[in-house]
Amino acid sequence: MEMWRRGPATRIVLSAVLAASLTACGGGAAKNDTFSLTSAAPIEGPSAKSRQILVPQPTALKAIDSEQIVIRPSPSEIQYLSQSQWSDSLTKMVQAKLVQAFENTGRLGGVGTPGQGLAIDYQIVTEIRAFEVQTSGAGTAIVEISAKLLNDRNGSVRAQKVFRATAPVRGTGNTAFVKALDAAFAAVTADIVGWTLKTI
Repeated sequence: MEMWRRGPATRIVLSAVLAASLTACGGGAAKNDTFSLTSAAPIEGPSAKSRQILVPQPTALKAIDSEQIVIRPSPSEIQYLSQSQWSDSLTKMVQAKLVQAFENTGRLGGVGTPGQGLAIDYQIVTEIRAFEVQTSGAGTAIVEISAKLLNDRNGSVRAQKVFRATAPVRGTGNTAFVKALDAAFAAVTADIVGWTLKTI
């Protein structure tokens, strides 16, 4: 009877030791290189000092909206760049960089995100449709974002447009892929900001 009582306890101890060993091994795994998007260069456009805009977090499919960097070997296949990741989820980064780009123009009465309590005239509602590197050929980064200007006072859509830019991958390695994505995103950001300033 005494050995029967000790058996389960011994198995529990051995299981705990094994779990601790696996955790220790996992903690020593190599970390991914972490990348961010740079802020867009100053963008010109008409002054809209009487307008305040809201920039909600963009929407995107689950395959895009993560910390993984999307690589597309073929139209029907999605992979992720090995040993690399974004510094945050893609939609949060895009939202932050759009806000910065609008603020840096100095041509708006105010720019905010949900929860900041601004009296809003327009919302810039966006959807990330593509944010990837196509690896066929020399490699091309593609960024495509649809945008709607939503009148926050009556809920009507003032205008909508799809913005798309590409950039070649120059060089090899993960950094070259990210630089190409950054360049394509900068072009799309400039187009979205310029279009918004002209439209509102």
